[in-house]
Amino acid sequence: MKIAVIGTGYVGLVTGTCLAETGNNVTCVDINQQKVEMLRKGESPIYEPGLQTLLHRNIAEGRLSFTSNLSEAVEDAVVIFLALPTPPGGDGSADLSYVLGASRDIALMISSYKVIVTKSTVPVGTADKVKAIFEQYSDIEVAVVSNPEFLREGVAIEDFMKPDRIVIGTTDDRAKKILTELYTPYVRQGNPIIFMDERSSELTKYAANSFLATKISFMNEVANLCERVGANVDMVRLGIGADERIGKRFLFSGIGYGGSCFPKDVQALAKSAEESTYDFKILNAVMEVNAIQKTVLVDKLNKYYNGDLNGKTFALWGLAFKPETDDIREAPALEIIDALLQQGAAVVAYDPEAMPNVKALLGEKVAFADNQYDALSGADALLVLTEWSVFRNPDFARVGALLKSKVIFDGRNLFGLEQMVDHGFYYNSVGRKAIGELKAQSAL
Repeated sequence: MKIAVIGTGYVGLVTGTCLAETGNNVTCVDINQQKVEMLRKGESPIYEPGLQTLLHRNIAEGRLSFTSNLSEAVEDAVVIFLALPTPPGGDGSADLSYVLGASRDIALMISSYKVIVTKSTVPVGTADKVKAIFEQYSDIEVAVVSNPEFLREGVAIEDFMKPDRIVIGTTDDRAKKILTELYTPYVRQGNPIIFMDERSSELTKYAANSFLATKISFMNEVANLCERVGANVDMVRLGIGADERIGKRFLFSGIGYGGSCFPKDVQALAKSAEESTYDFKILNAVMEVNAIQKTVLVDKLNKYYNGDLNGKTFALWGLAFKPETDDIREAPALEIIDALLQQGAAVVAYDPEAMPNVKALLGEKVAFADNQYDALSGADALLVLTEWSVFRNPDFARVGALLKSKVIFDGRNLFGLEQMVDHGFYYNSVGRKAIGELKAQSAL
């Protein structure tokens, strides 16, 4: 099947590449000519495990191409995916200018029936707006479909190739047949293709991400309470996660959620509810909790150092909002760095993938290490901010020797409490008792 994907951001690039992997002829479009040239060489502008391999293979076999010529891409395409940015505006609502602008441009170009698929995360009613644009600028029949993505950064290839479900919002029978043919290779194990109306599909995406964000914020609240009553959030997580009605996933406490999806989707759904004169109280609480949780480690640091971080040096392990990505959008690490710098502290950071992005953002404000151990040399304490696998089982003797004091603040609960006792660290995590507190405080 001939397919056009408009936009080569995270969603567009993964979508186009994975569609090509099952034999489709895919043309991806981006207005950034430099980016197009980079992609033509098989060089991915983002870090996503497995993506580079698929890019090389499908370009070499002629199934995947890149262009900045929109007309060239859509002319013969049966299905056109809109995978364009929908950034939050100043009031929290999603900015649809890219989606609607591309729709107008496409409407002026097409000469035959097309299935127009909004892959971007968009507010309820967007399909109606896109449809209205095509009716205004073209006499050609089109089906406008909502097909939200459920890709997790770090495992996006697996999520696309083996989805737990595919949601398609359309009432057009011809579009249903075409998209069923397109997506059947991805659900051969029996996972469902769920058809519904366009508005329900659009809301499904926001509701899914908002619910997961709610689980995260709820567990962070539980963790904060655990610290006050002497409970262990890890034990609580195991206890409630064994209930199949709750499930085990998204119950890990830490320093809040970030990335390109959860923050803007929760905000956009709350704004959409507000525009419909509905006060979505839970979502407002979720956002408030997350904002506070991002700097909970800084509060712990201030308590430990008696409110004086000036002149201290802190080693940071992890900058990306989650492991297996270089994405720093809404990353808790950025909030923590800003708070530390404002209080006169110095920061030395290491991340396997995200350092170039942070350096482009912060420049010389932060020092960057060549590896995780170089970041520790002479630092007053280590802060663990992203749960990369490489940080899970470090050489603790080496860590203790490099740090000025054997002090770790762990925002991802990577290490066991007994393990920290055995290695003689002061260890402060989230939702668990601090280890070695009396010894560490008396040494100050």
